[in-house]
Amino acid sequence: MYKQSGFTLIELMIVVVIVGILVTIAYPSYTSFVQKSRRGDAIASLADFRVEQEKWRANNISYTTSAADLGLSGSSKDGYYDMTIVSAGASTYQVTAAPTGVQSSDSCNTFSIDENGPDYSGGYADADCWER
Repeated sequence: MYKQSGFTLIELMIVVVIVGILVTIAYPSYTSFVQKSRRGDAIASLADFRVEQEKWRANNISYTTSAADLGLSGSSKDGYYDMTIVSAGASTYQVTAAPTGVQSSDSCNTFSIDENGPDYSGGYADADCWER
């Protein structure tokens, strides 16, 4: 007697269905996790802007509106956010980090800081988003 070994088509299809269900459940969780981890790029870049603005203000009469004056670029370190100095004056400034590219679908949207720290007003990212 010869015994055949291997998988039947039904067994193979059951495995494919199970893998499909697992992927359907896991992929949204994975993308959410990736977006949360990329928020650290905005937070770290905003911290750099804050430090550099304070250094600039210590040596000048006001904050600057130019990222080049601070030695920084218009994008975050990893490139997931566009950095903009919205306003700057003698005693105040505001810097925003707007998501771009693959990060633009993040629910937290735009992060903002001012001279006092994170700015949660005006539709900017709330405290939960800052916690990553």
